[in-house]
Amino acid sequence: MFVLFEEDGAFKAGTVLADNDATLQVETTHGKRVKLKRANVLLDFREPGPADLLARAEAGAEDLDLEFLWEVCGDDEFGFAEFAAEYHGHPPSATEAATVLLRLHSAPMWFHRKGKGRFRKAPADILQAALAGLEKKKQQAAAVEHMRGELINGRMPPELAALLPQALYRPDRNRIEIKALEAACVDSGLSAPRLLLKCGALASSYDFHYNRFLFEQFPEGPAFPAFEPAALPAGLPRAEVAAFSIDDASTTEIDDAFSVTPRAEGGWRIGIHIAAPALGFGRGSTLDAIARHRLSTVYMPGNKITMLPDEVVYAFTLAEGRDCPAVSLYLDVTPGLAIVGEESRVEMVPIVTNLRHHDIEPVFNDCTVHEGGPDFPWKRELTVLWDLATVLEAGRGKPAANEDRIDYSFSVDWTRHTADGPGHVSIGRRLRGSPMDKLVAELMIHANMTWGRLLDEAGVPGLYRAQGGGKVRMTTVAAPHEGLGVDCYAWSSSPLRRYVDLVNQWQIISVLHGTEPAFAPRSAELMAALRDFELTYADYAEFQRQMERYWCVRWLRQHGLGPVEATVLRENVVRLEQIPLVFKVPSMPLQMPGSRVRLQVENTDLFDVEVAARFVQILSEPQAPADAEYAG
Repeated sequence: MFVLFEEDGAFKAGTVLADNDATLQVETTHGKRVKLKRANVLLDFREPGPADLLARAEAGAEDLDLEFLWEVCGDDEFGFAEFAAEYHGHPPSATEAATVLLRLHSAPMWFHRKGKGRFRKAPADILQAALAGLEKKKQQAAAVEHMRGELINGRMPPELAALLPQALYRPDRNRIEIKALEAACVDSGLSAPRLLLKCGALASSYDFHYNRFLFEQFPEGPAFPAFEPAALPAGLPRAEVAAFSIDDASTTEIDDAFSVTPRAEGGWRIGIHIAAPALGFGRGSTLDAIARHRLSTVYMPGNKITMLPDEVVYAFTLAEGRDCPAVSLYLDVTPGLAIVGEESRVEMVPIVTNLRHHDIEPVFNDCTVHEGGPDFPWKRELTVLWDLATVLEAGRGKPAANEDRIDYSFSVDWTRHTADGPGHVSIGRRLRGSPMDKLVAELMIHANMTWGRLLDEAGVPGLYRAQGGGKVRMTTVAAPHEGLGVDCYAWSSSPLRRYVDLVNQWQIISVLHGTEPAFAPRSAELMAALRDFELTYADYAEFQRQMERYWCVRWLRQHGLGPVEATVLRENVVRLEQIPLVFKVPSMPLQMPGSRVRLQVENTDLFDVEVAARFVQILSEPQAPADAEYAG
């Protein structure tokens, strides 16, 4: 005697070894012995053998037409054996009954199970919905396979191209396009960005990084929406000065300029002039909404995304050869460089020239200020400002730190192409703490301190940078900045580039003109702007660091992989000597910080922005202090 039964969702057949009425001892076709309740037996039979029965039933089940079975069965619940008898027109053999059972069981969309060996046909509407879903899945599977094949063969499917940013930066794995991309990545052994670069969807690795930033920070793109033009102020007094700015060659948002005018009684009247876009539009305008949304200009090597539209920047930047609206701070200085008077004004300032670093640094440097040197245009004015800057620095009691630190400048020539795509990068080095650096920094610190105090004394809120206990924070009330050695510090000197400075300029102008401030005390909107600025400004700064690292790796690739020299920062972390690239060298033995080593660059990755290098040799160890040998 043989039986057919169901166990763990599968149909099995076996030989009855013992029949105890309520239970059976059965040996399956695999030799396993099981104890089986009589109620779980679906079919008793004597022939064919158990293994033969299952083989014949599985083969025969494929020949039964599901649609026909569904049509001929009734609407009521039924058992498989009785339906097999009706289907065949005679008492079914064990094989015929098992064949019907397996076919019914294999089609849950067509036949719903109602118990062991019992079924009921699916209602027509439910069946049609299920069949439509099945057909949709088949079509989706075919589409996935087609797109996968296209990607493997280096062609970009248009369906995937339509949602490229989402596919790269925020993939929805329920979409068939993403399933196709992931399948193609597995088959090709390439990551998604590398595969899409191969397919031409990305022009270069640069596009991958830049577009990710746009996707996260500028989902609608970097273009400006429609806006009302800024209105140039009328009726402002014209300053009797000859002002000049100091910036690098790429600067278009020229926020600050200076003037040096001799005083009749001796000494000078020093002017610090800050561009005044706050005079061109007010809070609540479309331009304010744009600036409030962006919060800052975004900087990166070879590119930038400005906070304000180019038209507005051009209208208010302190460009040479024209009178520009500005908020000015005048310092009356004696011949001994003592400040005996201060005045803030809103006025039109004639900008005579825009000095550029690359033109001025060769002639105005440490040698100039300490040893004189040859004459050049603006030498007298720059020297006076430098002398005043040294006095201001001493007055703060906080001499500039990191004056021996190297600053790096990145320049990208987009007209040149390399194997890695458009853009040929050059990285320049300059020592921080040059006379120009100190000159500009000290005068900006003094202006930001003075105007912060002006707001505080007038009871008008502003946005301040404060530092205490080593922690820097922003606040809407005046507080000391211990790092700078000032009693308050309100960012006010870059209103074309930072929303915080623009807000403070609105507030400063309201104090100078005696009008209602744009933001009242305890303003919730002012606090919200502060919070948003801190978060966004940090994100922008992190992106700038990432892109500088990216272009460092590009620079390495331009110069060919090979030996490089580096300085050990800590453990196995080094910084290259020619460019500001920091990375780990796992193969390097433990070295003292400050040691110089030679490495062999073996591989670089422009998507992960990583460098793999091998330790070659020690070049030098850090020198001990001169008196170390006498230390006891």
